[in-house]
Amino acid sequence: MRDDFDIPEDVTYLNCAYISPLARTVAEAGITGVRRKSQPWLIEPRDFFTETDVARNLFAQLINARQQDISIAPSVSYGMGIACRNLPSPESRPVLVLGEQFPSNVYPWLRYCKEHRCKLITVNPLKSQSWTDAVIDTLESIDVAVAALPHCHWTDGALLDLETIAMLCRHRGTQLVLDVTQSLGALALDIDKIKPAFLVCASYKWLLGPYSLSFVYAAPEFHHGEPLEDAWITRRNAHDFRNLVHYDTNLRDDASRFDVGETANFALMPMAIRALELILKWDPKRIQKTLAGYTLTIEQAARGLGLVASSIPARAGHFLGIRFPGGLPDHSLEHFSKRNIHISIRGDSIRVTPHLYNNDTDSIRFIEALTELASTD
Repeated sequence: MRDDFDIPEDVTYLNCAYISPLARTVAEAGITGVRRKSQPWLIEPRDFFTETDVARNLFAQLINARQQDISIAPSVSYGMGIACRNLPSPESRPVLVLGEQFPSNVYPWLRYCKEHRCKLITVNPLKSQSWTDAVIDTLESIDVAVAALPHCHWTDGALLDLETIAMLCRHRGTQLVLDVTQSLGALALDIDKIKPAFLVCASYKWLLGPYSLSFVYAAPEFHHGEPLEDAWITRRNAHDFRNLVHYDTNLRDDASRFDVGETANFALMPMAIRALELILKWDPKRIQKTLAGYTLTIEQAARGLGLVASSIPARAGHFLGIRFPGGLPDHSLEHFSKRNIHISIRGDSIRVTPHLYNNDTDSIRFIEALTELASTD
């Protein structure tokens, strides 16, 4: 799929978990959207709703949900704020998060715990223990109110068995809230099997979409909840521009009541639509299979150099973390960037996150650079 993206041949971009490149068609949709604002007389009232509904529907298809379960947010932290405002009182029961979890799924819970006077529990696996086992052990031993989790860890792709965890959460009366920004689009997820209270996903990573746009799934039992904003566009009479002067305190009867104001972003929304269409066309299951084969080659090379790298199913196939037994060399990031190889370092892990735009030349170049780095360590 290299030709679908504007990536020069001398660039090795293995950093989708940082920010994805835009496919050419996605970028073109954004440019067209920006130009629409140059002639606003062509923008009609219905245009404030049509594209957002298309985007909701496409995202809903991706997770096997319904369009009315989806709201539009600017960020993961905003979506988590919706969850925090609408979950039932924890009644002094704690909130569970993972060690070194992404901040957008931690800071809202710190505020939540402060407001509700409950504790935040940080779970870390014991030696040779999986994240799934660590979470399950905690859920079985402590009465947890909320488990705020990812599908895979953002530092190295370590995978959580969400179906098993979700089943235990339902049994224990624990609300499950998910940030799937580092998985959805490259890793399949079925809402019917997980049944979270809320799920949030930013667009700009594995959904291959624009920055400053996220999607929020809200379970039907929360569709009469309280939004973070008092926006006009979330009201029942929002479609009737003439009568907006007749203020309607009634919110919509579905998840769109949680929408951020100005959801009708005429540049970002067309980009998100085109990106979601690509993801659905390529199919997350097929994407995962392809990327799993790609990262396996790099994993095996890293192990051959005496480095530490997890294998599937301990990690997601689209995500590979490589560690040096004695710790990362100080110049690791510069070593790769000088060779026009783009990766991330998170914690003590070299994070390798390819997508369909990567080819064999990219993996060869990375392995050669990794070999050089290991020889200087």
